Amino acid sequence: MKKSLLIVCLFAVMALQARTWTPSQVKDIIRKVNTYWQANNNAEVRSFWDNAAYHTGNIEVYKLFEEGGTRNEEGERMLDYSIRWAEYNEWKGAKETDPAKWKYKQYGEGQDYVLFGDWQICFQTYIDLYHITKDERRVARAKEVMGYEADSEAHDYWWWADALYMVMPVMTKMYKLTGNEKYLRKLYENLLYSDSIMLDQETGIYFRDGKYVYPKHKSVNGKKDFWARGDGWVLAGLAKVLQDMPETYVRQPFFVEKYTRLARAVAACQQPQGYWTRSMLDPEHAPGPETSGTAFFTYGLLWGVNHGYLSKKEFAPVIAKAWKYLTETALQKSGKVGYVQPIGERAIPGQTVDQNSEANFGVGAFLLAACEYVRYIS
Repeated sequence: MKKSLLIVCLFAVMALQARTWTPSQVKDIIRKVNTYWQANNNAEVRSFWDNAAYHTGNIEVYKLFEEGGTRNEEGERMLDYSIRWAEYNEWKGAKETDPAKWKYKQYGEGQDYVLFGDWQICFQTYIDLYHITKDERRVARAKEVMGYEADSEAHDYWWWADALYMVMPVMTKMYKLTGNEKYLRKLYENLLYSDSIMLDQETGIYFRDGKYVYPKHKSVNGKKDFWARGDGWVLAGLAKVLQDMPETYVRQPFFVEKYTRLARAVAACQQPQGYWTRSMLDPEHAPGPETSGTAFFTYGLLWGVNHGYLSKKEFAPVIAKAWKYLTETALQKSGKVGYVQPIGERAIPGQTVDQNSEANFGVGAFLLAACEYVRYIS
């Protein structure tokens, strides 16, 4: 009996062990996922946040496939998809021309919400595409809009957690594009405002926005209700910021401390199956797997290990479980990425999220994580 129990336990341990991956195998998954998405979705869609978030992943695929300076046919095909999208949108976000009419203080999808972060994430991809051809037309609107924001006296632009992925990396990309530190200063000023209204000082985790701050809002079990995708945006955004921010910048240690603290807080509430539940500290609030938050967390943690900000010894088990979930549960045989919570702003009890739950931003997050995983094992 004892021998049989030992054999069962050994098989259980073996089942939990992560599969050994090669870079070429992970690249095959990236091809499968991205080919499936592009074959089933038109490039000619608006430049709002959800579509733009996909393109941050697609551009990372292009960069990965082109590493080493060699032109790659697959990478070029994926690049063309983003160029078509940018051309369709005239290299702009919201298109209102009169700055006196530009808005940002509440949610809005109209063309006058030029300063609203959901219309600014597209500039991440436009700037990346500019560096390929140096075509000034690609960044003219980004310079106009982000220059206006950087020069403005207001600093209350980022009042919801998602904006920290949508716009923080735009600021550091604008700095690299122009060499002007005003973008880094504005990044810091804006983030201080965000911290004042939605950062939980006890944990280092962000509430989605001011409506969800504890104890005004609680999970079903009376706990702090941190939304996984919201903090996925933040951790991934901080990784992108640190990637482009010079280490000599006076505020760089502030961003490093914020990033590493959040990374450890995120790792601590991962579920044994490798995913993060939609309400991070209360798995019973909205049970079951969710891919977009998990993928953004996986990307953010991988980036930190790959760039020396996080200890591989400390985070390798977290990464292994997350990658196992992404490849064995989230990824479907067709190439579809499932278990993505639909567009929203909170963990919703009773909401169905299953293998058929797919979204553009979820694919983008998966691609970011997969590209960083290639570098992790290379």
